[in-house]
Amino acid sequence: MSIEEALDWIHSRLKFNIRPGLIRVQALLERLEHPEKNLSMIHVAGTNGKGSTIAFMRSIFMQTGMTVASFTSPYIETFGERMSINAQPIPDDKLIEYVKLIKPLVDEMDEIEEIAGITEFEIITAMALKYFSDEHVDLAIIEVGLGGLLDSTNVIQPAVSVITTIGYDHMNILGSTLEAIARQKAGIIKEKTPVITGNIKLEALQVIENIANEKNAPIVEFNKDYVINIQENEDFDFSNGQAQYKSLSKSLLGLHQIENAGLAVQSALTYAEKKGMKLTEEQIRKGLAQATWPARMEKIADEPLTLLDGAHNSHAMIRLLENVATEFKGKKINVIFSAITTKDILPMIEMLMTIEHSNLTLTSFDYPLALDIADYSHLKAKNVQLEQDWEKAYLQLKNTTKSDEIILFTGSLYFMSQVRKYISNK
Repeated sequence: MSIEEALDWIHSRLKFNIRPGLIRVQALLERLEHPEKNLSMIHVAGTNGKGSTIAFMRSIFMQTGMTVASFTSPYIETFGERMSINAQPIPDDKLIEYVKLIKPLVDEMDEIEEIAGITEFEIITAMALKYFSDEHVDLAIIEVGLGGLLDSTNVIQPAVSVITTIGYDHMNILGSTLEAIARQKAGIIKEKTPVITGNIKLEALQVIENIANEKNAPIVEFNKDYVINIQENEDFDFSNGQAQYKSLSKSLLGLHQIENAGLAVQSALTYAEKKGMKLTEEQIRKGLAQATWPARMEKIADEPLTLLDGAHNSHAMIRLLENVATEFKGKKINVIFSAITTKDILPMIEMLMTIEHSNLTLTSFDYPLALDIADYSHLKAKNVQLEQDWEKAYLQLKNTTKSDEIILFTGSLYFMSQVRKYISNK
């Protein structure tokens, strides 16, 4: 079996099952002898900031010499990134090995009506847990795919649960109010298991607090139980009553990354305390400074400065605009945007149109759900450029953009993946 054949089989499975629930992934894990029971884990849910928070935590724990696994989505360069150990994607031969192991089990399950139709994400959740267990990792940090309560990752029993942010996304599945969305995200909270929250609006936070109380789960809240204060050059101070760190520096660009970094520090300290291990200030400092996470205000080229930022919903777009106003005030910015049709696209475009000294190009990319620029032809009257071929749009801008100007790609992470691969190859 080639890696292409292995991935084709994974991708051939449905994205979603018409019967939500954990029964299918539980059945597969049972056939794999429950690898999740061998793992010490942190579970991370939230609308935005999950990947960056995981990157900071992973880097902090790697400074201690621990072997740290991470299960994340989507990927930027290779599918194997989704299940990584010490930030290294699963090797192709290992991925093939696990497809060979799991495919017959799935075929068997498909013959049983109650557990037939296991999805792509359910399969790779089980695959990642099996891989991490086989490799005897010290810690596995598991990112929720969608929501929390009914997400296939919710079969795990973590040492710590983390909820980053609550915003409007996947409303057709999670609900149309912050309270409804928060209820789904808070579904990851387990009995007597500490939960750490990021910067969350009050109406959503109250839902999380209520569910934590029902589960007797200690809750550690942003700006209450731990506090961050922004300093110059995006450094920040951190304090939680027991620990206090001055002028911490982070590797990822953007003011919102301070909140993600602070959440990661508190989550790491809570996990360490629960496990009876000591995290030093040096390990925390180095971890924050050395964390990497692609397509989050990531520089991929100079002259002109070219950035990628996967702002794929309105909540993330607000943060992007804050970063642009802070980091690049007064500079001309050439924005190239594309997204997928499951998102609320027009509000994101309207936000991008408010950036001062900017030029906005709306484009498409090679993906079944990519937006159709014909649907936005009316925006031409508002000086939005429309170009179906994003590579053509980029090359035209690259040839006309002055050295002190900026090219910014933003929108879908699937779009970021294609852009990053193309420019890296160039």
